[in-house]
Amino acid sequence: MISNVRDIAQQIHTHRLPNGLVLLAEPMDWLESVAVALVLPAGCSRDPKNRAGLANIVAEMAQRGCGPRDSRQFVEDLEGLGVDHWASVSNAHASFGGAMPAERLQDALPIYADLLQRPLLPAGQIDDARAVCMQEVRAIEDDPGQKVMLELRSRTYPDPYGRSPQGTVESLEAIALADIQRFYDATYGPDEAIVSVAGKLNWPKLKDQVEALFSAWPSRPLSRLVELAADGRCHHIAHESAQTHIGVSFPSVAYAAPDYFQARSAVGVLSDGMSSRLFTEVRENRGLCYSVHAGLHSLRDRAGVFCYAGTSTERAQETLNVLVAELRKLAQGVHPGELARLKAQIKSSLIMQQESSRSRSAAMAADWYHLSRVRTLDELGGIIDALSCDSINAYLAAHPPAQFTVVTLGASPLELPDGIS
Repeated sequence: MISNVRDIAQQIHTHRLPNGLVLLAEPMDWLESVAVALVLPAGCSRDPKNRAGLANIVAEMAQRGCGPRDSRQFVEDLEGLGVDHWASVSNAHASFGGAMPAERLQDALPIYADLLQRPLLPAGQIDDARAVCMQEVRAIEDDPGQKVMLELRSRTYPDPYGRSPQGTVESLEAIALADIQRFYDATYGPDEAIVSVAGKLNWPKLKDQVEALFSAWPSRPLSRLVELAADGRCHHIAHESAQTHIGVSFPSVAYAAPDYFQARSAVGVLSDGMSSRLFTEVRENRGLCYSVHAGLHSLRDRAGVFCYAGTSTERAQETLNVLVAELRKLAQGVHPGELARLKAQIKSSLIMQQESSRSRSAAMAADWYHLSRVRTLDELGGIIDALSCDSINAYLAAHPPAQFTVVTLGASPLELPDGIS
């Protein structure tokens, strides 16, 4: 099992408000900090088709003044409290949060309550917010590796689950203030919202304050997403360059699935650390590429393994062939030495999480989204300890890597390995 770094029982508190908002809290009394993550079901999967990037620009606008604060006062108030604040948009969520000295939590929460419930969405700042989002779009154009992986995700998952939050220059230019207000009205509400707090905290006081700040937030039932079939086809993006970027994906199991950790361990053998198979075989032994990695990405009810390799144009075909061969070879099983190294790495990351209020608040919110409960670190440690080569290999025998989708970016298309159409 994973022993807590402090000799203290791990406590996880949960409380659901009548309007649907869920409060999660874990006291970490050995810390002098606390972190809060506020997660809303306002991700880019809810963008209208002709307004890609809307969720992103709404999150940007929400931070440009709220309650009695204009844009400048909002930032100054948070920074004056010593809050290291952040915001992000994913396919499913818009997230806001901050890490701060523990004694500042009571003063910071009302600011975040205003951000979610009373943003100004100032018309005079829409062009500035749009410019920030445009920079993200242009940054992708300057990062071919990220571009190929975003395209790969869009072809692996059905729409709208394969979308990326950035949108396009054209779609961002089309967004008006009325679009922003409609999106806010439709998605910024307590239904399926999560407030996750970890660090040095007083649970009864936190619960009372969150109830006082958020209980009057009116419920806004979410509309149902309409799912379209995934494209699934392999694709080449023409780009004049001496480099070729390769993305390969295949279906996997979601985080809530009973055999998720078997799938995650198999991918870890492929790509976690400098002793992993992809790093050793594709990069070190053959010298085919300068970067290669794989990861298991999970949405709520579907998941995929996404692999990337960046290489020269001359070695691109061989790189793709060897990469796919290593993925297929995984079905033959993992070995005890590989599993032992992987367990040590996972346990190390769990121990590090115990020292970070920010990491823990985010992990609790993710657990609740996927499982409707929060796993303790000891529970996770028990799952990791129980992993065996037999259990992982049984999973791989039943779910061998297959149904590959390939996206490449470079000067010339590549020939697809046998069995990939």
